[in-house]
Amino acid sequence: MADDTIRPTAPIADPAPLGLGAFALATFILSAHNAGWAPDLVWIGPALFYGGLAQFLAGMWEFRNRNTFGSTAFTTYGAFWLSLAGFILLDVFGKVPADVNVAHALGWFVLAFAIFNTYMLLWSLTVNRAVFAVFLTLEITEILLFIGFFAGQAAGHGLVRVGGLVGVLTALVAWYASAAGVANAMAERPVVAVGRPLWDLSSGLTRPGSPMPRMGTTGGPSEAH
Repeated sequence: MADDTIRPTAPIADPAPLGLGAFALATFILSAHNAGWAPDLVWIGPALFYGGLAQFLAGMWEFRNRNTFGSTAFTTYGAFWLSLAGFILLDVFGKVPADVNVAHALGWFVLAFAIFNTYMLLWSLTVNRAVFAVFLTLEITEILLFIGFFAGQAAGHGLVRVGGLVGVLTALVAWYASAAGVANAMAERPVVAVGRPLWDLSSGLTRPGSPMPRMGTTGGPSEAH
């Protein structure tokens, strides 16, 4: 007879600092290029393996933690970096048809993720101020970039350059949230502030001090101090 006893599973480390750190680093390098500071293509390696693969795995671990918001955000943006790097590599190796306007294609790509980011920005109000700041600055970055790409602007020029500058700010905010998560996980109580939710819908919270805390039973967004 099969043993149907439900046994508690061992907790795992908080994956949110990894996900945010991976997102921050890849965003910083690409944004530095868009701002006209860094050379092109240097961001592809980090996009594939850190912003892409590592962040995607953080999203999978957030599923294990029953964190719906964190798992959706990290998995989606991990896939974002893998997809973006894949498209650019196709272009580099001459696999993109000559009649494809790459700038316009990037505009559609970023626009699609900006739509996703819009509702995640709304729900980030229920997480904490640090995470809300990440999604707010990212929203502005994506809007500037897709308008610039649709206008045919290149890195270091026009709205793409401005989007790169705001993207650097986005990376710094995400790094702060990541650092707070590491510090707070190592302490008995939160020591680096990430702020309370701007729109508190939750109760029964766990992982206080995490940049992406979760509900104790359902995995909804929650509060951090």
